[in-house]
Amino acid sequence: MKKQLLLFAFSAFVLSSCEDDDIQAYEMDMMKGEWKISKTEVISGKDDKTALSTYVPTGCETNNTMEYRTDFYTSFTAYTGTGTDCQIAYKSEGTYDYDTETKNLTIKYTNDSSRPYQVVILTSSEMRLKQMFGNIDQNGDQVIDYTYISLKR
Repeated sequence: MKKQLLLFAFSAFVLSSCEDDDIQAYEMDMMKGEWKISKTEVISGKDDKTALSTYVPTGCETNNTMEYRTDFYTSFTAYTGTGTDCQIAYKSEGTYDYDTETKNLTIKYTNDSSRPYQVVILTSSEMRLKQMFGNIDQNGDQVIDYTYISLKR
C-alpha cells in the first residue's frame, strides 16, 4: 500500500511540475524578437517533402521582419527600394495566439482576418511556419500543396 501511495504521489508531482504554462512561456520566450524571412517554399502535399518552388528574398526584401513579443503582440514590416536605399513600405501590427500542444499559431493583424499557421521548427535561431490558409494544388496531382515560411534571427 505504501508503494502505491508513493507511486501516486510521485506521479502527481511529475504531472503538476510539467505545467503547460511553463512550456508555453519557454516557447514564447524562444519566439520573441525580430525574425527575417530567409525563404518561402511550396512543398508537395503528397509527400510533405518535395519542394515545388522556392523563393529567397533579395534586395530590400531581405530587411522584411516579423516581430513577436510575449504579450501576444506581433508585427510585420516590409521594405522596398533599390540598392542600399531601403524604406519601410508598410507595417502591419496585431496579435497572435499560440498553442504549445498543437503548435498552432494564429496571427490577426489589424483590419485583417485571422491567419493560421503550424509551427514546424522553433529554436532560438530558426522558426519554420506551415501556412494553413490559401493553399492550393500547384502541381496538378489533386493534393493541396503547402507554403512553408523559414525565418532566421
